[in-house]
Amino acid sequence: MTSYEAERTPLFNSALETGTRAVVMLDAAFPRAFDLSHLVWLDHLVVHTADIGGPESLHPDIPQRTGELLVRRRLVENGLTLMRQLHLVDAQTGDDGIMYVAREEAAAFVDSLRTSYGKGLKSRAEWLANYVGQRSDNDLAEMISRRIGRWTVEFQGEGGELGDGA
Repeated sequence: MTSYEAERTPLFNSALETGTRAVVMLDAAFPRAFDLSHLVWLDHLVVHTADIGGPESLHPDIPQRTGELLVRRRLVENGLTLMRQLHLVDAQTGDDGIMYVAREEAAAFVDSLRTSYGKGLKSRAEWLANYVGQRSDNDLAEMISRRIGRWTVEFQGEGGELGDGA
């Protein structure tokens, strides 16, 4: 790869990075499906689990990290598009809109993640899937509102209402 190509292929905040996190999260929560707003929040929370009483966060606790959500939506959407092209995620349409769910092939992909970061991501995704699974959509929206900020919930979730999502 030339230096020019390397400069044009970002690893951080890329569709590959956010898509991988989405596949890991959806696999951990399988067979539950989530809409884009949920997945944006989950993408933030899976790397900042300590913010909600979970295991140590994968990413550093930098000031003003809640602003990440404003740019994360497009990244997660692009990541989901990539993972759909790789047949790791399905998009289902219904009364609740477009919902994303892991495909069977996702489990083999997730199992192949063997770096310390990958292992940490998988364990936190499992913890977060359990955490989210014990809460209603309204409880989740309220928790996001308290932890991340009401303006972010309204921006991401159209007034903070999540729909059924399950």
